[in-house]
Amino acid sequence: MEASSGYKDYVAGLMAGVATVITGHPFDTVKVKLQKYNTEAGAVKYKNGLHCATRILQTEGVKGLYRGATSSFIGMAFESSLSFGIYSQTKRFLQGEIDGGKPQPHAIVPSAAFGGSIISFILCPSELVKVRDARVLNFLLYLEYHLCNVVFQCRMQVQGTDFMVPKSTRFSGPLECALKTVQEEGLTGMFRGGLATLLRESVGNAVFFSTYEYTRYFMHLQLKGASSESSQLIDVGVGIMSGGLGGIAFWSAVLPLDVAKTIIQTTPEKNHSRNPFSVLNLIYRRSGLRGCYTGLGPTLVRAFPANAAAIVAWELSAKLLGIRRDQ
Repeated sequence: MEASSGYKDYVAGLMAGVATVITGHPFDTVKVKLQKYNTEAGAVKYKNGLHCATRILQTEGVKGLYRGATSSFIGMAFESSLSFGIYSQTKRFLQGEIDGGKPQPHAIVPSAAFGGSIISFILCPSELVKVRDARVLNFLLYLEYHLCNVVFQCRMQVQGTDFMVPKSTRFSGPLECALKTVQEEGLTGMFRGGLATLLRESVGNAVFFSTYEYTRYFMHLQLKGASSESSQLIDVGVGIMSGGLGGIAFWSAVLPLDVAKTIIQTTPEKNHSRNPFSVLNLIYRRSGLRGCYTGLGPTLVRAFPANAAAIVAWELSAKLLGIRRDQ
């Protein structure tokens, strides 16, 4: 990419985030419900991802699959913008040359991990509590509600109108969910799962971008002699495969951390452990390795199309913005 791309890297990343939510949010809703209700002792268990999705459609319709999508659109667009933008610019800085040669892991891994770690901190801003003006505080609560949308998104996703979910845990909407979280747990309640998120994003991003870059490189090498007329179609095909495989690699590597994060963020006990490794240890003792990979089916089914859509949207947006990559 061009060294002068600047803000364009972030705009292209934003478009990737929008494409991810449109494609992947229904799968994410199923994954979160499985993680919540299939890891609790004595909870009614969904048989599998298809059973969970069917229950949601029967009780709530298609709208239920997009529960929490409003905050997800805002959060994912913001997150992807930073993730792709930081990754692109940091990698370019570490490589010291125009992108396009053989993938360089010494640039890819730290760039991706750095972008992921920054994202995790921005989604859990801890300094916004130092405000006294009520009007400013209300605005910041609203802002934090969107930036930390993953907490509320998970809590909204695990409820719904399904009789399998206790009525006492339901909220009328995301704003009520946000306000009750603050009222009952304080602002720190919005930062549950911070360590798990940091580890998931830094490790996961490193795995994702490494898989993406190497798959893209080797696929283009094999298709180097293709005619220029079909180059656009080839680029889309390569984007689909490299992005999809990157998404599968991401979740295969960090799904246990995501399971721990979901449990930490949705458990009603205020004093529940927030150490993801302690939570995983409890899940392993209760449900074995299968429990640590709860929701693997819908997660992997979601991972391929959602990340394929993200990469295709990212690369297409980059081209439209004049950000060029050598093959």
